[in-house]
Amino acid sequence: MEAKSVKFYEFGIPKSVLKIEKRNIQPPLKGEVLVRMKVRPINPSDLIPIRGAYSHRISLPTVPGYEGVGIVEDAGEDVSRQLIGRRVLPLRGEGTWQEFVKTSAELAIPIPVSIDDFVASQLYINPITAWVVCTDVLKLKPGDTLIVNAGGSSISRIFAQLSIILGFQMIAVMRNDNYTNELIELGASYVVNTSETSLHSSVMELTNGCGATSAIDSVGGVDGTELAFCVRHDGNFLTIGLLSGTPIDWKSISQKTKVNVKLFHLRHWNRQVSVQTWQKTFEHLITLINERKLTLMMKDSQYDLLQINEAVGIAESSKKNIGKVFLTS
Repeated sequence: MEAKSVKFYEFGIPKSVLKIEKRNIQPPLKGEVLVRMKVRPINPSDLIPIRGAYSHRISLPTVPGYEGVGIVEDAGEDVSRQLIGRRVLPLRGEGTWQEFVKTSAELAIPIPVSIDDFVASQLYINPITAWVVCTDVLKLKPGDTLIVNAGGSSISRIFAQLSIILGFQMIAVMRNDNYTNELIELGASYVVNTSETSLHSSVMELTNGCGATSAIDSVGGVDGTELAFCVRHDGNFLTIGLLSGTPIDWKSISQKTKVNVKLFHLRHWNRQVSVQTWQKTFEHLITLINERKLTLMMKDSQYDLLQINEAVGIAESSKKNIGKVFLTS
């Protein structure tokens, strides 16, 4: 059987290097499931590697895409046949920007009928990262203050909601007021617009001169470096992304601040965590969504895999609204 896939053979501008190909689909091996994909979101974390930011750990050619939801089409040896026909997240296997994906059956996440495809497809990268960072890495608790940049991003919206669930205060940092009202409604205590006011001065005023307990940087570069100087002595500065494509100034932060600098990579957590904890973490997030305590991004638009260049163009442009762009099959 042949099926369509998106692939890139060199790093560069996604619209220029992404190609549509057909590939032969092999039956699942022992312990694997074969999943017919339905929906995949286009995330910054999908596009940044295509541009070459993490070229040292990517073998070319490769199929991009970390997230998505589909239906189990076939199961290999030692896998229950009851999984066939079930809707799952096929994670930590092959890239999801293709029609069929193989992955380990024990890592596939079953999705209840109460959650639609567009919400389900987003359940991995941002929700798991946000939950693990807040509960396991930073161990945020009531009375703590978290400052987060890239305030308009998908993950910032999740941090805002977790501030209500876990009881900490959140300061969101933005360069405009486009999403201020939404972030406050979701749970953020304050939103700082750096086009109008000094970030450091604002944070010191909001924290009575103490600084934030912790900071989470998704941007890097000058913005990420500035964020570190808003953290109190012995507080935590955690970098989780590189939206700017430029690293923070590690030397300046280490010499001029007294904060604990940490990096979080979801793939490292994946390698350390047991299958049981992996499944339980998803079950907890699914419960929060079913209880309407956690919401994910709404749909801006959807495109077939064959429209990959158009889809990526919209995902990277400022023309889309606050919703997410999806690839469908």
